[in-house]
Amino acid sequence: MMEKSTVWPAMAVAFENAKGDLAERMLAALEAAQKEGGDIRGKQSAAILVVSGKPTGVSWKDRLIDLRVEDHAEPLLELRRLLQIHHAYRLMDRGDELVAEKKISEGMKEYERALQLLPQNDEIIFWSGISLFTAGEEKRAMEMLQPLFRREPRWFALLERLPAADLLKQSEAEKLRSLYTTGLK
Repeated sequence: MMEKSTVWPAMAVAFENAKGDLAERMLAALEAAQKEGGDIRGKQSAAILVVSGKPTGVSWKDRLIDLRVEDHAEPLLELRRLLQIHHAYRLMDRGDELVAEKKISEGMKEYERALQLLPQNDEIIFWSGISLFTAGEEKRAMEMLQPLFRREPRWFALLERLPAADLLKQSEAEKLRSLYTTGLK
């Protein structure tokens, strides 16, 4: 269903020359296909599925990337946006793991990389700040969290709920609340 016979060769060249992980290379191939005319029916949907090379038998663990755009005027642009979000959240998760291992400097580098991909993402700011706080980096945590709490108070409301969900100790939540309140004066 390709519009021209040049679509497949363009995809191969783009895939072979693209930088990045498998998903980035696949997306580059899809973008090259679109530039060559793409699907004769036009644009509507796009998807990327990347699975582990060594199956665990647990399908949700084996799906490393599973992104779908079912109906969009510019499906590849939307797929690229979703892939960028996916990469940022993976970096944030890695940052969380490193901070939990008390590798604060390495964890911060991962958070910073995530924020470079999505600089205005409040969730990355929030969880990065919480991780820093629990690792004893109170000043750095508050530098991230206070502007967020001021701009969007719902994040402070979420902070209040973390102890009940076992995501933060009650004493840490109380200390954060105190630092936040003191910082506003």
